[in-house]
Amino acid sequence: MAKGPHAFRTISEAAEELGVPQHVLRFWETKFSFIRPMKRAGGRRFYRPQDIAVLRGVRALLHDEGYTIKGVQKLHKEQGVRRLAGAGAGEGEGGAAPTPLADADFSIGEASDIGGEARDRLTFALADLEAVKARLDGLLKGR
Repeated sequence: MAKGPHAFRTISEAAEELGVPQHVLRFWETKFSFIRPMKRAGGRRFYRPQDIAVLRGVRALLHDEGYTIKGVQKLHKEQGVRRLAGAGAGEGEGGAAPTPLADADFSIGEASDIGGEARDRLTFALADLEAVKARLDGLLKGR
């Protein structure tokens, strides 16, 4: 049985979906502060749909477009997580990503003093909450 588009992925499922070994995902966590999968008991990682979108972008930038790790870090600092997710969706610079991140309101931190990492955390939290709300709405309609 295949998982739905909003289901969390284990590290093995994420690695398979992205076409990279598990140890590469663990390495990217050490190099990119914006990659923070949820960790459960025993340190087991679970990747949210928006995590997969960002990882897909990191993979595309590093493997397909020839960026260095420092280049991806700089791109994130200058343009944010939405640009990274867009890269994974095959978009060029400045496009909106057709991912779970596309519906998030990215204007929260753009006009305030909030830092890039804090903005990313808030964006991920918002996307998580919206996914939970959508599931709850679906369950309530099924009554």
